[in-house]
Amino acid sequence: MGFKVAIIGRPNVGKSTLFNRLVGKKLALVDDTPGVTRDRRVHAAKLYDLHFDVIDTAGFEDTAASTLPGRMRQQTEIAIREADLIFFTVDAKSGLLPDDRTFAEVVRKSGKPVVLVANKAEARGAQGGMLEAWELGLGEPIPISAEHGQGMPDLRDAVVEALGEERAFGEDEEEEDGDEVAASEVLIGEDIADPDAEASYDDTKPLRIAVVGRPNAGKSTLINALIGEERLLTGPEAGITRDSISVDWDWRGRRIKLFDTAGMRRKSKVQEKLEKLSVQDGLRAIRFAEIVIIVLDATIPFEKQDLQIADLITREGRAPVIAFNKWDLIDNPQELLAELREKTERLLPQVRGIQAVTVSAETGRGLDKLMESVIKTHKVWNSRVSTGKLNRWLEGILAHHPPPAVAGRRLKIKYVTQAKTRPPGFVVSCSRPDAMPQSYVRYLTNSLREAFDMPGVPIRMALRTSDNPFAGRAKKR
Repeated sequence: MGFKVAIIGRPNVGKSTLFNRLVGKKLALVDDTPGVTRDRRVHAAKLYDLHFDVIDTAGFEDTAASTLPGRMRQQTEIAIREADLIFFTVDAKSGLLPDDRTFAEVVRKSGKPVVLVANKAEARGAQGGMLEAWELGLGEPIPISAEHGQGMPDLRDAVVEALGEERAFGEDEEEEDGDEVAASEVLIGEDIADPDAEASYDDTKPLRIAVVGRPNAGKSTLINALIGEERLLTGPEAGITRDSISVDWDWRGRRIKLFDTAGMRRKSKVQEKLEKLSVQDGLRAIRFAEIVIIVLDATIPFEKQDLQIADLITREGRAPVIAFNKWDLIDNPQELLAELREKTERLLPQVRGIQAVTVSAETGRGLDKLMESVIKTHKVWNSRVSTGKLNRWLEGILAHHPPPAVAGRRLKIKYVTQAKTRPPGFVVSCSRPDAMPQSYVRYLTNSLREAFDMPGVPIRMALRTSDNPFAGRAKKR
């Protein structure tokens, strides 16, 4: 991309709406509540013939650095330093507030080229706010409506004028191929190649990892510890993260896309519209991830919500890995570790053998072991077993433990084959699939998992009956 643009301004001026307009997709959460955005988000954008990266930022507030708004401001200041051009956004509908003037001075001191964007210019009475915007001393305000897409040609011309044609029309890099699409794009239902169609293990494509868990389990802190920088906003307050934020990373030469998600509380406790939107965004992140790291607070592990999150991941067919975080706070680690292993096997039988690692995001302990477990689980999730090996295994199973008789007739199993990977899915050809007891299906699944070393991933087992080639034919006379 030729250059990078940071969209900044006080809360509730429409920065995320403009961000979504420029990237062409509803990636950032938008609500009338001030201060929805907290983390900075970077994405490829297009404005007619201009191609660039755009950074969505939190609302700029004049407050102490130790507070949550203060830490949000620090993230915005990082975005200003990274950017080549700043969209200083004001609300033409409400006019200037004292914070607008304060932050205009911050932007002016940065020395970066600035485009003054007067959003919500379609509103009645916006002309007064437009005239006020001249007082900031940042040049001519560009009237736009990010929600309705008005004023975009003028915004494009202002960008070219601020940067100069040579900088604005620098050579574009080749577009990313389909597998490089950020998962946040995938979250809104874009058409991409079916990940389940990949048969063999491929470690050249970016591995998509979603990090989920209850509020305040340490998800954002864990991602910051993994990538080695304060990329995501963290703090003692529960529920800081709202959007599903993607972070590109390289671990031992392997390209990774990490997705931080909002903390998931019990449905009965989620009342506010904004929290509902955040949880929905996190659920979509799970659906389109490959590996999902479930972050559990080691001081209060296996709450009911933790088990529901794990069950959701399994039903979606994603591969889970457990990270017992805050291990540095544990006084009796050996005793607790044995207890957690027993609980993991007992409470999560649907993913028997799940990889579970003790980590401390604060001290950095156990992070390499966590990533090794992620790669190991990903390989199992992608594994394929030949039909010949499967049916030799089936012969032994049927000899030692044949299916039971139902209504006086013994059920027959003819063969088994693997139909898909990601997660491994198998088709069992048998007589009367509807009569097969679920207990026997579980027996087959667990035996197959053990025989072919497939721990910790969901396994799909579909029962099919062989079609009768003579069914439906008219009886010969």
